[in-house]
Amino acid sequence: MQQKFPINDTLKATLEQIKGRVQFDAPLGALTWFRVGGVAQVLIKPSDIEDLQYIQKVALDNNLPVTVLGVGSNVIVRDGGISGITIKLGGPSFTMVYQEGNAISAGGGALDRTVAETAREFGLSGLEFLVSIPGTIGGAVFMNAGAYDFETKDALVSVEGVTVEGNHVTLARQDCGFSYRSSRLPKGIIVTRALFEAPSGGLEEITLKMQGFLAKREATQPTRTRTGGSTFKNPPGELKAWQLIDQAGCRGMMIGGAQVSHMHCNFLLNTGGATAQDIEDLGELVRKKVYEKCGVQLEWEIKRLGVNRGEG
Repeated sequence: MQQKFPINDTLKATLEQIKGRVQFDAPLGALTWFRVGGVAQVLIKPSDIEDLQYIQKVALDNNLPVTVLGVGSNVIVRDGGISGITIKLGGPSFTMVYQEGNAISAGGGALDRTVAETAREFGLSGLEFLVSIPGTIGGAVFMNAGAYDFETKDALVSVEGVTVEGNHVTLARQDCGFSYRSSRLPKGIIVTRALFEAPSGGLEEITLKMQGFLAKREATQPTRTRTGGSTFKNPPGELKAWQLIDQAGCRGMMIGGAQVSHMHCNFLLNTGGATAQDIEDLGELVRKKVYEKCGVQLEWEIKRLGVNRGEG
């Protein structure tokens, strides 16, 4: 169980030495797409790489856990909040996206959609699928995010990050251990930048492909609701997660204000007033029913962060 860590005035002053912003007991619900969750014991928005290196060293020296929160699109922050340090990457150092010949360099805090749009501006192809993934590049690299038969690893050249010891390192694609919706990056590393190969392509063709991905997403997913995106990974075999969930009779099922989407039943929704506990409990009930009906154990794709209320 994750416990709340003692942070005295001396440690607070140490953390506040950075150029970026430091908040204590910071509400996180508004920072997630589900709009649920407790507070961060410490929420830090570093200004640059040096800030991030400093934070990692302080965290290591004081045995503080570090959690990275992107745009909150594929996470459930539990009602008891997140202990230790929560880092949110923002600002130019972590969000800039630019061209490097036939490649695109993107900060770890850059939106996936921004990366796809920047590549299009320069007539570079291969990153169109990112327009349909609601997250940041750091998260996309960590979970090898994908859509429509494309995965992040397919275009990735290298990754930069800051290790738990505070070292700024660069890793080649083959060193990241990518597999379906996962990677084996060094434990605790924070992705700060990624380089993607992007061959030249026709502007019209790139634009049409991106428009097609967006239209398909809009037509098949509940994009205009409080949701965390795809909830469970597709298991091995012919049937996708949503098909198994549908077969188990879970479409539209509710706990409190949480509901399995009628439109796409691998999406959980906050219909209004749901708690993080409601959403997670609903997800676990779906897993139970799918296993009982189909004999398949669904694996969470959404990351569940922090502790339940009363546990911290």
